[in-house]
Amino acid sequence: MSNEDKPAAAPRSLAEALRARDDASLSALLRARPDLITPVPTDLTQLATRAGTRASVVRALERLDRFTLQTAEALAVAPDPATYDELLALMAGDDADRAVTKALPRALAALRDQALVWGSDDRLRLVRTARELLAPSPQHPTPTGLGPTVAEATAGMSPGRVQEILTAAGLPTTHDAVSAVASLGALFSDRTRMSALLDEAPADSLDVLSRLVWGPPYGQVTADPATRLRWLLDRGLLLPTAPGTVVLPREVALHLRAGRAHRATEPLPPQVEVAATHRPTLVDATAAGQAYTALATVEELLKDWHEGGPAVLRAGGLSVRDLKRTAVALDVPEPTAAFWVELAYAAGLLASDGEAEERYAATPAYDEWLELPAAERWSRLATAWLAATRTAGLVGGRDAKERTLSALGPGLDRSAASEVRRRVLALLADLPEGASAAHASVLARLRWERPLRGTHPSPSSAPSSSDDLRTRLAEWTLSEAEQLGFTGRGALSSHGRALLGAPPAPAKPPAPSGPGDKLPVHHRHHDMPAEPQAAPLSPAEQAAAAAEATRLLAPLLPSPLDHVLLQADLTAVAPGPLERPLADTLGVLADVESKGGATVYRFTPASVRRALDAGRAASDLHAFLAAHSRTPVPQPLAYLIDDVARKHGHLRIGAASAYVRCDDDTLLNEILADKRSAGLRLRRLAPTVLAAQADPATLLEGLRAMGFAPAAESAEGDVLITRAHAHRTPPRTAPEPVPDGPPVPDTTLLTAAVRAIRAGDLASTAPRKPTADPAGADGGLPRTSSAETLATMQAAVLTGEAVWIGYVNAEGTASQRVIAPIRVEGGFVTAYDHTADEVRTYPLHRVTGVAELADDQA
Repeated sequence: MSNEDKPAAAPRSLAEALRARDDASLSALLRARPDLITPVPTDLTQLATRAGTRASVVRALERLDRFTLQTAEALAVAPDPATYDELLALMAGDDADRAVTKALPRALAALRDQALVWGSDDRLRLVRTARELLAPSPQHPTPTGLGPTVAEATAGMSPGRVQEILTAAGLPTTHDAVSAVASLGALFSDRTRMSALLDEAPADSLDVLSRLVWGPPYGQVTADPATRLRWLLDRGLLLPTAPGTVVLPREVALHLRAGRAHRATEPLPPQVEVAATHRPTLVDATAAGQAYTALATVEELLKDWHEGGPAVLRAGGLSVRDLKRTAVALDVPEPTAAFWVELAYAAGLLASDGEAEERYAATPAYDEWLELPAAERWSRLATAWLAATRTAGLVGGRDAKERTLSALGPGLDRSAASEVRRRVLALLADLPEGASAAHASVLARLRWERPLRGTHPSPSSAPSSSDDLRTRLAEWTLSEAEQLGFTGRGALSSHGRALLGAPPAPAKPPAPSGPGDKLPVHHRHHDMPAEPQAAPLSPAEQAAAAAEATRLLAPLLPSPLDHVLLQADLTAVAPGPLERPLADTLGVLADVESKGGATVYRFTPASVRRALDAGRAASDLHAFLAAHSRTPVPQPLAYLIDDVARKHGHLRIGAASAYVRCDDDTLLNEILADKRSAGLRLRRLAPTVLAAQADPATLLEGLRAMGFAPAAESAEGDVLITRAHAHRTPPRTAPEPVPDGPPVPDTTLLTAAVRAIRAGDLASTAPRKPTADPAGADGGLPRTSSAETLATMQAAVLTGEAVWIGYVNAEGTASQRVIAPIRVEGGFVTAYDHTADEVRTYPLHRVTGVAELADDQA
């Protein structure tokens, strides 16, 4: 029989199984488990070793869906190796569940693809580390709820006691304990004989078994067990594991469970249910309104911090008091205020200024952002939110050291945040257009897709509760997406779908026929596996998605207005968003009284004086109001401006420490006579000048509090114009998201890595001709003299054959390579290096030795 006709031998190790894979399969493995490629393994043996390390296996298990994880758990309690039929029996049970039978090949293929399972269908092996993590033990029970096998449970039992159990179970005694345990295990695994044995059991003994069958399989007994327990102990249906503790053997539990390893297998992902269906235009309009509110909120936040925001805590972040003040200023709850603060930070619009007395302030990027069209400003915010790993929902909680987590402080990064956001939105994108999802079904779907994410001790622990991190991230995503305008009325908007890069929505389902009908659910074909995790877009794709989202959102946002409506009660109503110059000027001249669909501004003496302090003359204010009001300027407002302007600057304040001067000495007498001026410690220097011990700013505020309208003046006697000082940080970059493990390699890197691994494997496994050198015989680096090395190299140049060499580089690192020498001259050999897949030149003095390859590999 020729070599081609020989059947492929079963792999004896994971490395051999990987060696049998094609390049596409290896690339898929490295893409699914990118930690295996950092750094690139030298050969397939090293790749297999790395794939079996605890950290890598834990990470791979965390990315399995529930059914695939259940398949791995079933293999962990199956014989090693197991056949496909044995695995199917554990998953589908005696009744051969059709859904499980149909889904099992996909789950097993996924485990094979990720190198967690290897071997043919008649010899399936779970990677040893995965078996150790998933196999049940007293310290780490698994979701299967199974206990040890009969052989494991009787390992420390005396041979005499084992023979007594055989006799009580109606089995013939044997000559040794090993065959006795095997006989007992065969009884418990035989459905017919086991049923006959249990038919003889007292009812209360069966009740004991029913309480242990689904786990935990351990129970407590006294030194003198009750009759119902004694019957079970005598026949080995319960086995002692420690003084006072018994366990239900795995074989007995599987019989009572009708062969199932799990109480409930979940071969199909839960469907995402539709909670309500809205008109798509209504969804987009609602989302656009929320998007505009989001822009206004971020602007208001940074306007409030225009002259320098709150101080940075010593440990970093905002104090609780400053967060409360920010929430009051924005008129939102504190958790919502934390979200807007963190969003502005993630978008690079605010940061700490780095001064000695460090404070938060807007960045130069904020000024650039303000100049963009509204739709583009929204896409910048939404893109930053999608990628951010900082999690505002954690603010106010506690870290591992019981320290309070503060907004903008450390400890808020969660590497899974971005993945969860994209996955939640992808699930919404799978629904028909205008459909909102039932939140509970979204959370159930996420728990099915990643049952181990968010659990902490080890994969052998039970699936996490509804309060795990991944669930909370999903809940926060649904809330934040609505606040940001990504969704409207719970449904994904058209601009949100575009920014996500999602495909068009599926066809709309039929509407309910009556009030009693349930809303339809989003159905997927049962043959289809779970949706893959949504991968982040490339920079070019993200730019295109942002441009499309901007195009869709722009027509939905309200156009800025260039006018207000002045009213006789000293208020102005802005019926919509105002153009920026108008809004800025009006914000100085009046105070915002209420917000909503229309903003109400109120004019007061203090607000008018603020405009005059900013350098505006009364005539400027009259002209401004007349130009921008659709209604005539009310007479009370005109009188207010003129009255404040007439008094403004009548008193002059400068530095003595400070002084007050006024041409009207009667007014100065009035100030001196006022008891409220005592704290300013005023004294008359001249008929028109008073001196004060207070500084000019304190004197200015004190006289204004007394009802006067003083103006500050410079050293030259000119009136000082006071404008808000815009405080900006130095240029800052937005915070980088914390990656959730190594990045997924691109196609170019995967191709190069697979080529390098193949070449390295060729060098390490290529058959060599027999050599007298012991180092070369056992697979180590070959050792030859300089003359032998040179002669073999020159011969290989003439024959064109490849040779195996040992090489030590300049750093002293030894390696073995397969090369095809091209030229030998000047103490160097130029050769095509199969290991590196390129032509290289090596100094001959660094070649430790050379050996010819076997004839079939030359």
